[in-house]
Amino acid sequence: MTAARLIGTVCGVGYLRPAPGTWGSLAALPLAWVLHTLGGFPLLVIATLAAFFGGLWATRVMTAGQDNHDPSEIVIDEVAGQFIALWAISYPSWAHGVEITALWPGWIAGFLLFRLFDITKPGPVGWADRRDDAMGVMLDDVIAGVLAGIGVLILAGISHRVLGL
Repeated sequence: MTAARLIGTVCGVGYLRPAPGTWGSLAALPLAWVLHTLGGFPLLVIATLAAFFGGLWATRVMTAGQDNHDPSEIVIDEVAGQFIALWAISYPSWAHGVEITALWPGWIAGFLLFRLFDITKPGPVGWADRRDDAMGVMLDDVIAGVLAGIGVLILAGISHRVLGL
């Protein structure tokens, strides 16, 4: 397996069926936990950037000369987007010395919201997806991750009565 294929499919996770995008998002969860445990929020950010730029390169290589610029086996985009969604729990955990597993509702909300936005492609997520190029493949998941992270923060604010609701 080539380096591009290893990165793009996240070591073959993208070949799991059904729903390879969901498998890619699920694979991101233990990876994020390990990264956060080893280096906190800063390491998760670095890994997110590496996943984004590595995924951009891998997607370009894997789709060169093809009509389909977003084959289902490419799931590195889901990993990058899921990492971003989890920033909403990684940063407060790191900044306040809270064990990240104690924030388990945020893990669930981040996963579900990310999948919701990635599948339904509302607004800017759909715009990025319609680019029909490697940048669009990566960018729609980045935007879905940002939206999911915002959703996690809103839900946490409601849950902890920070928003007065």
